[in-house]
Amino acid sequence: MNATGALPVIDVAALTGPGTDRERAEVARRIEAACLDSGFFYLSGHGVPGDLIVRLRQAAARFFRLPQEHKARISMDRGGRAWRGYFPVGGELTSGRPDLKEGVYFGAELDHDPRPLHGRNLFPEEVPELRPAVLAYMDALTRVGQAVMRGVALSLGLDEDYFAAGYTATPTTLFRIFHYPPPAYAGPDEWGAGEHTDYGLLTLLLQDDHPGLQVHTARGWIEAPPIPGTLVCNIGDMLDKLTGGLYRSTPHRVRNDTGRSRLSFPFFFDPGWDCEVPPLPSLPARDEGRARWDGLDLRAFTGTYGDYLLAKVAKVFPRLGERVLPPTPGES
Repeated sequence: MNATGALPVIDVAALTGPGTDRERAEVARRIEAACLDSGFFYLSGHGVPGDLIVRLRQAAARFFRLPQEHKARISMDRGGRAWRGYFPVGGELTSGRPDLKEGVYFGAELDHDPRPLHGRNLFPEEVPELRPAVLAYMDALTRVGQAVMRGVALSLGLDEDYFAAGYTATPTTLFRIFHYPPPAYAGPDEWGAGEHTDYGLLTLLLQDDHPGLQVHTARGWIEAPPIPGTLVCNIGDMLDKLTGGLYRSTPHRVRNDTGRSRLSFPFFFDPGWDCEVPPLPSLPARDEGRARWDGLDLRAFTGTYGDYLLAKVAKVFPRLGERVLPPTPGES
């Protein structure tokens, strides 16, 4: 294990703010190199206000210090088809195993939307400052996601607004806050979050000051420790599928062995719910390249991003999925 990590830091200020064509092209070149290498990189120059990050971290820490019965007042059981709210330690599965973390699920704040994973969020009355911090942060990260996708588009030889005019014109945006308590003991097969890839286009991760994230690269597993002022960005399954495996979604996992509580804030910037995601016609089909960690052939999936996401999330919370999701065709 490389204790210091080896992921590049990319300044995306030319994408998030005014920048020349040459500056944006250079950022796109660096994004391309990172996506071809590990699919993970740090973002600086992202433009998210520092005071917003401080408010979000403080509100999250205050929420997880609440007694368990208070946190349970916004349990996911009460979120229904919107799939929002709190889950306790062990309540989320990765690859069929309970994770050693607790967390809260959020999404775009929508009224009267009957689709699964859409609707209103659940916020704790005991921490009123969490709601404005979460909603403002989601707005800020949506802008960052669009900016990074401009760089991805340029890296693929596309117009920089290619994705914003189509796949992410109305993106699916989801946000989680995870708390990894310090385990008394974690066996070799017990993880804060087990090995997995993310489902959509991009994940933008804010970490606290404690390490734990590990990334599986061609050089083996490496650490991705916090770097002040940055976000970690990684590509997901749908960008893998769009690029025909040119940009491969990369397995990662979390182990909290610091002896202290750890908070992380992953934001998922994904295609529109009803978008189908075939490989880009501008890229040749690829039959080679490193195989996915789980053996899945993303080319075999047909349907919308919403279909893909529901199938994945129902495995993460199987009992909740049985309660709030319609049966798949052929099931009774």
